[in-house]
Amino acid sequence: MYKILKTRLLKKVMTRSLKPGQTSALESAGLELKKEIRRKFGRSLHIREVDTGSCGACESEIIAANNPIYDIQRFGINFVASPRHADALMVTGPLSKNMEIALKKTYEAMPEPKFVITVGDCALDGGLFKGSYYIDKKINEVVPVVLHIPGCPPSPSTIIQALLDFMKK
Repeated sequence: MYKILKTRLLKKVMTRSLKPGQTSALESAGLELKKEIRRKFGRSLHIREVDTGSCGACESEIIAANNPIYDIQRFGINFVASPRHADALMVTGPLSKNMEIALKKTYEAMPEPKFVITVGDCALDGGLFKGSYYIDKKINEVVPVVLHIPGCPPSPSTIIQALLDFMKK
């Protein structure tokens, strides 16, 4: 116990809070997103996330969207472990050769209706990894992408806002 407390005191506080204006903007966007999801689905939106070869930054931001600050679940978005329970497939990273078949199988395992969201610049066109010997296709050449959330990586609030804009269409 002493070692944990000592480490905590030496490292200081590693978290940061949202600015006052960010909280209210996030809250209003999130509540509007929840309303749109309920209108279209009649329940929560279930997303299966697949990393097809990224550096991990986009996954970190998606995880941050689930933390107590953003708490994306309160807005009606749940991440699920099985594609059989998913309404949407969220893909991060460039499509590496090893992940092409896995991505196809994951998409095929999802029930209809289904859609695909790509997150981050790498998922759009390969980003930093474009031209690499291990990247030979774009994600939209393998599965039909209906929404792309740009950024390297996009912040949790950008992800929430992009989902809201998409649900409004």
